[in-house]
Amino acid sequence: MYAIIKVRGHQYRAVEGEYIDVDRLPHEEGDEITIEDVLLVADGDNVTVGQPTVAGASVKATVEEVFKGEKLIVFKYRQRTSYRRRKGHRHYHTRLRINSIQA
Repeated sequence: MYAIIKVRGHQYRAVEGEYIDVDRLPHEEGDEITIEDVLLVADGDNVTVGQPTVAGASVKATVEEVFKGEKLIVFKYRQRTSYRRRKGHRHYHTRLRINSIQA
């Protein structure tokens, strides 16, 4: 059984017992959260597609950790003007463990 959920404008495939990394959420480690934006629920051959969300469906998850992602390099360059700018950025992520899917 799996579900397609929407968290902070991004869609993720949630499977019970697995982990997903989403953009940083305002929750502490160990908190249990409920995600109500469920776009699709599939259980074998039974597929329920929401319009836009599946009524009564929810996903329960536990916040495992908050961590920084890989470093991204932003490099700006303009030819013949000696203009070069190099800047790095690391984005925060939240790792969620999917506990259960209610359809």
